[in-house]
Formats: sequence, structure tokens, C-alpha cells
Amino acid sequence: MVIIYLLKIGWVRYRNSRAISGSLKNVTVSQKCGKWYVSIQTEFEQEIPLPKGGEVGIDMGIVHFATLSNGQYFEPINAFKALKGKLAKLQKQFKHKTKFSKNWQKLKAKIAKLHHKISNIRKNYLYQISHQISQNHAIVYVEDLQVANMSKSAKGDAEQHGKNVKQKSGLNRAILDQSWYEFRRQLAYKLAWNGGFLFAVPPQNTSRCCPSCGYTALDNRQTQANFECVECGYQNNADVVGAINILKRGQAIQAA
Repeated sequence: MVIIYLLKIGWVRYRNSRAISGSLKNVTVSQKCGKWYVSIQTEFEQEIPLPKGGEVGIDMGIVHFATLSNGQYFEPINAFKALKGKLAKLQKQFKHKTKFSKNWQKLKAKIAKLHHKISNIRKNYLYQISHQISQNHAIVYVEDLQVANMSKSAKGDAEQHGKNVKQKSGLNRAILDQSWYEFRRQLAYKLAWNGGFLFAVPPQNTSRCCPSCGYTALDNRQTQANFECVECGYQNNADVVGAINILKRGQAIQAA
């Protein structure tokens, strides 16, 4: 335990999550789920190191959270899915409690605590993956995915009703639970910290284009998992094909 002096409060003990270095810029105190946190911002000079490793493309997905062009997979943690049963039970109980009663307040705190737990599990997982990739690659290419558009309401609107609402709703939940945008944000700043670079490329047809002969067709992907080019017969896992195409597209853009 260490101590810090806070204006109008005095000396307070707290636990460091990591060593603090540099000149102090500001201190922010916040409360989450009944616990207090202090964020300390400092400024110091950091020598940018030479990046390690080569180039890699990353295909984001649901079955596999991320697939690299070298064939490496990162499986989804699905933090929400693992705890959604408990969360649904608490939310059902919450609806039947008298608003602002003691039991209502207790359940509200439990639900907030569970949401906070899910968030921490997700953040820790994203941190580990983005750290590993940034440590081993100098240049990373990803698809320029518009996550907000991909996870729009499945029900549609009054003028245009949605199709396959149940399946689309499940896909929306999975996309949001994976936190693709947050992963990209973490990966970008960690690559920069390590001297590397992150580039986003257009996503069109990365899953339909043959990386061997370049033939692009919907028929190349007969199933969700398998890719087989109807022109040259090239076969591979569909997610790996997507990652390879992302890598090639990024390299072509950089070379232009």
C-alpha cells in the first residue's frame, strides 16, 4: 500500500496497479460499484523502440475472435454469454421490486456489480491479445469495419421490417460483446508504443476473393468455415483466407 495526498481530503492509502514515473499532470478520483479508484496521469519521455516482427493481417469474427494471416487464432471469451444467465435472473427479480425500496437498491447494486465484472473480464482479455500481437508484429492490417452499422437493430423500422430478426439479434449481441472497436483502439496505441503501425483497409470481398488466383465469387465460400475457389481449386479456412486478403490488400495500398 502507498499513500497519496488529495485536496480537501488529505492523505489516503491506495494500491498501485503499476509503478508510477514521470512528472505529475493530474489526478482523478472516481467511484464504480462501491469501490473508489484514483487515476494518476504523468508525463515522461519515451524512446520509441524499433518494431519487432513482420506484417500480419487480422480477420475479426464471431466463431474466432481474431484470425491472423499466419493461421493463428484467438478464441472469443464471450464474457457476457458465460454470465448472462445470472444477469437475466437478477434483472427479472429487479422488475418485480418496489422502486427505491431496500431490496430494489440491493438488486440494482448487484446488477451493476455483475456488469462491472463482465466489463473487467472483457478489458483484460482485449489487453492480453492486443499486447501479444503488438509485441510480435511491426505492421498490422485490419478491416475498416463500421461496427455501429453492423450492429444496428435487427427489427428494422415501420417502413422496412427486419428479416431473420432472431439470428440478427444474436449476431448483434456477439459483435458488441466482442468489442471489436475497443480491440482496434488498444492495438493501435500499443503498436505505436512499440514503434509499429496499424492500417485499416476496405473490407469488401475479403471473404470471397481467392488469395491464390484472385477470382472473386460468392460461390467460393460454400460454408461459413470453408473456402474453396471454384476457379483454381484453392482451399483453406475461410477466416484465414479473409486475413490473408486483408494482408495483401494492405500491402498493395502501402506499395501504391
